[in-house]
Amino acid sequence: MIFGEDLLVRPAVQTDQRQIANLIHFSSHVHRHLDWRNPLDWIGSPPFYVVESQGQIVSALGCPPDPPSVAWVRLFVNSGRIPVQESWQMLWDKAHAELAQQGHYVIAAIVLQEWLHDILLSSGFNSHQSIVMLERDGESPHEIALPPEISMRSMMAFDLEAVAEVDASAFELLWQNSQAVLERAYPQAVWATVAEADGEVIGYQLSTRNPLGVHLARLAVRPAAQGKGLGYALVANLIEQAARHGISHLTVNTQDDNATSLALYQRMGFRETGERYPVYQLLDSL
Repeated sequence: MIFGEDLLVRPAVQTDQRQIANLIHFSSHVHRHLDWRNPLDWIGSPPFYVVESQGQIVSALGCPPDPPSVAWVRLFVNSGRIPVQESWQMLWDKAHAELAQQGHYVIAAIVLQEWLHDILLSSGFNSHQSIVMLERDGESPHEIALPPEISMRSMMAFDLEAVAEVDASAFELLWQNSQAVLERAYPQAVWATVAEADGEVIGYQLSTRNPLGVHLARLAVRPAAQGKGLGYALVANLIEQAARHGISHLTVNTQDDNATSLALYQRMGFRETGERYPVYQLLDSL
């Protein structure tokens, strides 16, 4: 155990990558946000702090905002050489103060391990909602006949600015993906599709491959285009593409209070797996 006077809290720098990577690999207390970016990629984007003892990093916390007013807890890792609550508090005090200086913001975390609950509650976070996991196996659903002015095609890199606009219009701020995030997500997609009307992108889906099948990572439709079956058509198209490649198992997740999305996925044969992950958030007050 390390005594407090031996500890230094400082911003993470690029030369810390190897030590932080080792912490992530070997520590028992590791929280990693479900992100398109590796946690190490966020080093240099504040706030990202480490606790150091005699040149050895023993804990790290990164929660840089993206979009600018939303900061997810993207990494918290503790080696065990100091109590996990103590290391969190040292890092959190620095990160929280830095974010507060930027003005209005939301800090949020998806709790994937039980030990994180009490830590977040002790720092003023409140339960906001939960992430619900769903899956399906089976035949492709019937395609819906879209209005003649709407067409679907493969997403291209030049679509990403318009896709980001669709994303921002379709989701509350907490769940929006910036264009920078989408530019990282697009190369990782196995299938990505846009829907157009009069040359304007009005909806999209983006999916990834995994050992068990395909995960529908993102589905969005502009509010003005909703209610026309476009979300159903985008998912049906994905299911058909997967089926042509011999893949029948698909997964998706959504918020437990998003009744529209839950109804759509259940209508298309998705069923809840029983996995739920709480989402905690803290609004802009110190």
